[in-house]
Amino acid sequence: MILGNLNSHRGKTLVKWCEDNKVELCFTPAYGSWANPIEAHFGPLREFVLNNSNYKNHAALSRAIHAYLRWRNANTRDPRVLELERKKRAQMRGEAQRRWGHPKRKAA
Repeated sequence: MILGNLNSHRGKTLVKWCEDNKVELCFTPAYGSWANPIEAHFGPLREFVLNNSNYKNHAALSRAIHAYLRWRNANTRDPRVLELERKKRAQMRGEAQRRWGHPKRKAA
C-alpha cells in the first residue's frame, strides 16, 4: 500500500494490522506527490466534480463524488479522463523536476 508520510500512517494499530494481514507499507518521499500513482486521479476528479461547483452541503458534494467514481470505474478508458491524468502527471513531474527512473539532479 502506498502512503504519504503522515504520522497517522505509522501508528501502532495500523502497523500491527498490516503485519497480521501481510500488507507492506510503502511511503512516498516527503514532498513527493509525483511518486504516488493515485495523485494523477485527483486532477480529473477536481475537473469533473469540484471546479465551478457550488454544492449546497457536504451530502450533495459526497453524492457528486460518488457518482463520478461510479462513472469513472465504468469508463476506465475515457479519453477525456486519460488526457487529464496525463496532464496531472506531467505537472507533478515538472514541479518536482523529476522523471521516473532518473536520479535527482545535482546542483552545479
